[in-house]
Amino acid sequence: MGETARIKHTIEKELKEFELYYKKAIQSDIPLLGTILNFLYKTKGKQLRPFFVFLSAKLHGEPNEFSQLAACSVELLHSATLIHDDVVDESYERRGTFSIKALWRNKLAVLVGDYILAKGLLLQLENRKYNFLHLISRAVKEMSEGEILQVKKSRQLDIDEETYFEIIRKKTASLIATSMAIGTASVTDDEELPLRMYKIGQDAGIAFQIKDDIFDYQRRGIIGKPTGNDIKEKKITLPLLYVISNSDPAERRRILRLIKRKNKNPAVVQEIIGMVKEKGGLDYATKKMNEFRDNAVNALMEFPESEARNSLIELMDYITTRQK
Repeated sequence: MGETARIKHTIEKELKEFELYYKKAIQSDIPLLGTILNFLYKTKGKQLRPFFVFLSAKLHGEPNEFSQLAACSVELLHSATLIHDDVVDESYERRGTFSIKALWRNKLAVLVGDYILAKGLLLQLENRKYNFLHLISRAVKEMSEGEILQVKKSRQLDIDEETYFEIIRKKTASLIATSMAIGTASVTDDEELPLRMYKIGQDAGIAFQIKDDIFDYQRRGIIGKPTGNDIKEKKITLPLLYVISNSDPAERRRILRLIKRKNKNPAVVQEIIGMVKEKGGLDYATKKMNEFRDNAVNALMEFPESEARNSLIELMDYITTRQK
């Protein structure tokens, strides 16, 4: 996590408190559930969303116990959605190890995801933070709509750029946007500031997802080649969408036919990846990613200079330059 060391320094105290808060929140007295939750805690990722929460809180005030509640709420929601995503995508791996779906199968994975989601909602109710509940519930709605829309488009293969951005705005950007809004709401009663921060988070979240989509054409696995997982799952993301949109009708039909019928064929997957690289799909996606990042940074520059603002800007840069 060396890439984010300077950002972490700004919220070091808050992150230390968060570790204890989050660990306590996912405990259970039921042995099997406790085992699964302990596995989840030990295999947790970077937990970037709490970064957005605490830095947004610090930008507008002094982080407090409600900031901890806010960070825990978004991280619980994120964890629940990842577990459910692995079931939907039939994924047996998460963060370099087995997924909960792989170890405990679909039924338990769905139930554990539901449990974690419910824990987050209960935390907000128990603390009577109804504005938090509204923000988190809206994020659940948006993320579900985004996933359903993506499933539909993966079956029909008729996606356009406008729909692509609608999908990632809902399924990924909405939670990062919520993280910035809820962090702000934890330190101020101003109703306008969370809305401004939500929009900044939305642009940052779109840039974050485009970076993930680019990884699929760059990241190297054990065999030394990009994974092409999105192609295998018939997900047409921005790099490939650019190539399809700029191909002649015959070539467009050929590409779509390959994705529809031979998406599991390793040679075909590598052919499509090569095509995307050669025809400028990665360059175009990178350009769009940087535009959304710059929108977020420019909006942050409207706030007075502070350590929190500088760290948030650095976080925006990190999400577009990270290596994984």
